[in-house]
Amino acid sequence: MRYKLLGHSGLRVSEVALGTMTFGEDWGWGASKEESRRIFDAFVEAGGNFIDTAVNYTNGTSERYVGEFIAAKRDAFVVATKYSLRDRNADPRDPNAGGNQRKNMLRCVETSLKNLGTDYIDLYYVHMWDYMTPVEEVMRGFEDLVRAGKILHAGISDTPAWVISKANTLAELRGWSRLAAIQLPYSLADRAAERDLLPMAQAEDLAVTAWGILEAGILTGKHRDPQATTRFKGAREDEMAKGDAVVSVAQEIGCSPAQVAIAWTRQRPYGGAPLIPILGARTLAHLLDNLGALDIQLSPEQIARLEEIGKLQLGFPHDFLNSEGVRGLVFGETFDLIDNHRKV
Repeated sequence: MRYKLLGHSGLRVSEVALGTMTFGEDWGWGASKEESRRIFDAFVEAGGNFIDTAVNYTNGTSERYVGEFIAAKRDAFVVATKYSLRDRNADPRDPNAGGNQRKNMLRCVETSLKNLGTDYIDLYYVHMWDYMTPVEEVMRGFEDLVRAGKILHAGISDTPAWVISKANTLAELRGWSRLAAIQLPYSLADRAAERDLLPMAQAEDLAVTAWGILEAGILTGKHRDPQATTRFKGAREDEMAKGDAVVSVAQEIGCSPAQVAIAWTRQRPYGGAPLIPILGARTLAHLLDNLGALDIQLSPEQIARLEEIGKLQLGFPHDFLNSEGVRGLVFGETFDLIDNHRKV
């Protein structure tokens, strides 16, 4: 295990994070407490220190398990949790039981601190943007939590790039704490983040934590097996073809398809900005297999083959602005002579 700086901060986090949405059986498909403990211990044994959870995961069971598991060495771990989603036990008529507003932020941070059995959270995310709460309210709320010592760093998940850019600009202008990390879905089967979110993260010096890296198992090829059981149904043929490509490369290397899919995510170059896969596992065997991706290095030829089947059309304005004709209108014949790190 190697370590990376968390965005524009000095905080060191492991090169992969442990996702704990699977900790607890409250939702009918997660890991028991005993299996969760085995998964956690194996991650720590491998050198992992970055743990990802949320206040609503398995109705709070995930946070409670994490809190118990880290208790003996709390300061050795970087714990990330999130708020925004509704409390399933809340009054269904309560309009403030979910959302990004300060009221829900404060309620959730206190709940998370209690669940985790700690007096501070290392990284506190907005779980997803609600399109209602002003950016200023969220960022000032984060600043107050930082000043109170309840959180060390703020982050944002599942949010448009323009909102994140505005939030960081506002924080810088007002002397508040900047965002340190964003979280988003990213895989060979879902490269939409390359349009705006990943370039924005590079420009803003934000760490990127990526979920959905196996695309609900599609990239492992298991959906080709008619006997396979999964919570996710209805994988399309074009999606399964991406899994076939991953399986083919895995057979060449002599590793599992999951390891190839994770290795591809880890090797994506974005100006050196940290891209940290979140490993989610329901069994110890799954986690150990995923950790094997740390030893996989895909060749340029293998990456090119994988990306050809997972090719993304960036769309307007990116394709337009980077077309040869438009570059010629702006730069003439000097484009390739200009040393510009922002070139696409």
